[in-house]
Amino acid sequence: MKKLLVVVDAQNDFVDGSLGTKEAQGIIDNVVAAIEDEQYDDVIFTKDTHFEDYLLTQEGRNLPVVHCVKDTGGWQLNYRVEEAGKQRRELRVVEKNTFGSIKLAGIAGGYDDVTLIGLCTDICVISNALLIKAGNPETPVHVIEKACAGVTPEKHAAAIETMRSCQIDII
Repeated sequence: MKKLLVVVDAQNDFVDGSLGTKEAQGIIDNVVAAIEDEQYDDVIFTKDTHFEDYLLTQEGRNLPVVHCVKDTGGWQLNYRVEEAGKQRRELRVVEKNTFGSIKLAGIAGGYDDVTLIGLCTDICVISNALLIKAGNPETPVHVIEKACAGVTPEKHAAAIETMRSCQIDII
């Protein structure tokens, strides 16, 4: 059985930058532990990726907080997360300019089991989990609840319940 771990948007801007929260900072130990877990054959990191025109995009008009602009410090992975990933092997990154990645869902099709962790539970984690499940309906998809954080604790809890309703295993 080939297992994939997907680390969603564990980037500086979501941890302690422009959109950071204490909840996001509080999951980093759990994220690192999951990356170090030898049960996963591969680890893929997603990076929310925007450009200088972010505020002119639909997302930017709805969330007018500049974040994750390519090649800035906020776009980089949290240093502890990046170091854990490098200890496993070369970092495999999927850049995405929206919440979910169809490319990632396609890659996940090459695995027998997929687990997601990261930020934010109620936006990018849920979007990617649902895309992976929709594209690979017979593949078990899991989310490690304690290795995710939402925009707020309430939104995190709501996203967890929604994923559970969609037959995503919450562990």
